[in-house]
Amino acid sequence: MGKALSFLQGSGNNGGEFMKKTGDTYIYLSEFLGTFIFLLCGIGCVGALRLAGAGFGQWEISIVWGLAVAMGVYVCGGVCGAHLNPSVTIALALFGDFDRRKVVPYILVQMLAGFCAAALAYAMYYNLFADAVAATAGDPAGMTALAGIFCTFPHPKITFFQAFFVELVITAVLMCLIYALVDGRNAAPKGNLGGLLIGLLVALIGASFGPLTGFAMNAARDFGPRLFAALAGWGTDVMTGYPLNGNLSLPYFLVPLIAPVIGACIGGWIYKRIIVAALDRNAAAGDKA
Repeated sequence: MGKALSFLQGSGNNGGEFMKKTGDTYIYLSEFLGTFIFLLCGIGCVGALRLAGAGFGQWEISIVWGLAVAMGVYVCGGVCGAHLNPSVTIALALFGDFDRRKVVPYILVQMLAGFCAAALAYAMYYNLFADAVAATAGDPAGMTALAGIFCTFPHPKITFFQAFFVELVITAVLMCLIYALVDGRNAAPKGNLGGLLIGLLVALIGASFGPLTGFAMNAARDFGPRLFAALAGWGTDVMTGYPLNGNLSLPYFLVPLIAPVIGACIGGWIYKRIIVAALDRNAAAGDKA
């Protein structure tokens, strides 16, 4: 399984020796860059919708986020494996061959990239943010909704635990299908199409379930930008989400921080136990023949 999934596990397109020669500093910088580009484009898309009056629907938003993921993968995949997501990093460490000593540094640079991407997007849209903040002054719900440019909030009709379940399930689907798309022993695409298809997978999930929770599936995509928003003036409301949803029994930031990790581990476990086991049996039968 490790060889089949080398693209994500860190050996990239140039082989494991490439990473050994590159050094950890460049690996972490590459992971930062890929995550930063993906999140800058995604947050910028939501900013265009909310602040500049862009005519995006759910499908268009999902496609932009998917393309942003694909570009992030392509910019750094050959150096660091382009995890771009703490959930992916943890699942690969548990169910693949990713070096567990690199898990914490990967997660830290992913979170930092999310914070920095939010800060740059805020600076680029600063004047529009200022007008929007002035227009919603004194309205906690309006201010918190404005912070949705940076992070995700659930549909007002669903509860904390329903949102947790949604994020768990969609991240499990994401991780299971990422494995399938990069597993050379399965029906993985030939050439360099993996990143594009992973992006389309994100878009598909976003179009199908995005209105429920904002399809975070990624603590770096949500918590880093959410932390920036809290420090930039939105305060604790952006962490709790309470002004937007009276059904929340716990602070909402916990959902995209924890549920995707559990979901990715479930998705990785399912793929390993069903698909990889079947491929191993077929390979063993072929060797005997």
